[in-house]
Amino acid sequence: MSSPQEVARGVFRIPLSIVNAYMVGPKGASDRTWVLIDAGMSFSEGAIRRGAAEVYGPNSRPAAIILTHGHFDHVGSLKALAELWDVQVYAHELELPYLTGRSDYPPPDPFVGGGAMSLLSPLYSRRAVNLFSRVHALPEAIMPGWRWIHTPGHAPGHVSFFREDDRAVIAGDAFVTTKQESAYAALAQPPVIHGPPAYFTTDWQAAGESVRRLAALEPEVAATGHGRPLTGAQMRKDLHELADRFRELALPAKGRYVTTPSRADAMGVRYTPPRVAPPIKTVLAGVGIAALAGFVASRTVRL
Repeated sequence: MSSPQEVARGVFRIPLSIVNAYMVGPKGASDRTWVLIDAGMSFSEGAIRRGAAEVYGPNSRPAAIILTHGHFDHVGSLKALAELWDVQVYAHELELPYLTGRSDYPPPDPFVGGGAMSLLSPLYSRRAVNLFSRVHALPEAIMPGWRWIHTPGHAPGHVSFFREDDRAVIAGDAFVTTKQESAYAALAQPPVIHGPPAYFTTDWQAAGESVRRLAALEPEVAATGHGRPLTGAQMRKDLHELADRFRELALPAKGRYVTTPSRADAMGVRYTPPRVAPPIKTVLAGVGIAALAGFVASRTVRL
């Protein structure tokens, strides 16, 4: 694991293979005076703990864990860390069903976005976690100097965080800075302003509106859930282009949620549109990837 990187004043990125977590608080902040945003994959606990110890000291615990949303790659180590640090968890009220065991997320759409990460998405967990009494709805103010913004589309209760004085945005997956649908890009992270990971995005109209809302903030720093943080005028130019041409640049030509979104409320998923038949080329690619994954797994077992 790389050391945490300060990407804005008091904002530290913890790179966790294909996803990021962020810590907010000045270096050396004392116990209970900083926060963790998102909690990575199921195997990310150790990396997050080491990152926190490096920046804040071995005995410094966060005041809270805050979630941009509850997908598996953002909550994988959440329960373990919340219990270890005896800390409360906060998320938008529309994410609470997926954090209290009441509802699973809608099925992914493996036939949008192209790339192995999309085709393998049926293997990713969409199951709810249950944090019982540890999880609460986000209050109006949660971090001094920051405000949260509801940015749905990728998830019903997705939120982003914005600090006015330096125009830093922690965007979660409202938009990302790599083509997350591609396995190569997810690992190598060549920088590009990109729409939300397509395979888990279930309301494309809302997703486009969320990108436009964030672009209107004119951010100086864009720290996203996937990809390297980007800064400056070129980032803003590319973000505005994505916002202005979202239908052309991000919206899939065809997909389960492209014309009809999933519907959810405070109790969880209420409606999921039927599956859309994939193009034959996509089916053949999926078969090839599945065969390759099986071959690699069998070789690993033999070794």
